[in-house]
Amino acid sequence: MDIREVFFNYRSYTPIPLLIALLILADPTPTTYAAGLVLVILGEVIRTWAVRHAGGATRTTSGVGGAELITHGPFAYVRNPLYLGNFFLGTGLVVMAWAWMPWMLLVFWGLFFLQYGMIISLEEEYLSKTFGELYAEYRKQVPRVIPRLTPFKKHDVQVMSWKRALRTERDTLMTYVLLSLAIYLRWKWLG
Repeated sequence: MDIREVFFNYRSYTPIPLLIALLILADPTPTTYAAGLVLVILGEVIRTWAVRHAGGATRTTSGVGGAELITHGPFAYVRNPLYLGNFFLGTGLVVMAWAWMPWMLLVFWGLFFLQYGMIISLEEEYLSKTFGELYAEYRKQVPRVIPRLTPFKKHDVQVMSWKRALRTERDTLMTYVLLSLAIYLRWKWLG
């Protein structure tokens, strides 16, 4: 089995040890908590916007797939907006907890780029095989993780409502709300 597939299939679970360490070692201040919360909100807004345009097509947990190439919404600016959102969510939690800083931030970033570097290479391989020249043109025009300033192409597409996108993103949203609350409670009661 390709190690990239393992990281892809278990990407929701691999951060758990780091999250436990954040909760145990949390030492936030009002400033770090507020700054981290801003990053968490930014990450979730990016993710929800992406889910609104991609629907359930990007929500697989057992193997890379997809019936269509999404190139509109945030995907018109960056090829991996969900992962960009995850980066801000994770960085926000680390800043919010202010645990073992700056080392915890470096650990998170190192593990994040290792894992998502492998996942993205696996997805790009699949997209190249599946969508050929269409994906090659998109890949040439749209950056992997640093957004471009103008959209790739103008699209007239039907997207899901914000309400439905939030419902689809509910599990991630609730996870980060609960983690933020846990860091806050750890800070107030055990700090």
